[in-house]
Amino acid sequence: MATLPGLYAIRIKGRLGPTALSAFPTMVSEIKGGETVLTGLVEDRSGLFGVLGQIEALGLELLELRQIRARRESPESGGARSPDGAGG
Repeated sequence: MATLPGLYAIRIKGRLGPTALSAFPTMVSEIKGGETVLTGLVEDRSGLFGVLGQIEALGLELLELRQIRARRESPESGGARSPDGAGG
């Protein structure tokens, strides 16, 4: 399965400090409770595995990896859609 370029959200357990965040220079970080969410564009499968490798190398606990899909704003969409693209 090929991984296309896309925007990803990566949830990590704990609040990452500046030193740990420096391992992810292309990602934007946000603290949510006791977790850190990294969001950023990943160009391909190799880039995705690179980010995951950094998480593992730093001994961080990965909670969620999710590709964020763009919403379609066309009249053919048939009304409201949830963020995951399922009809609602």
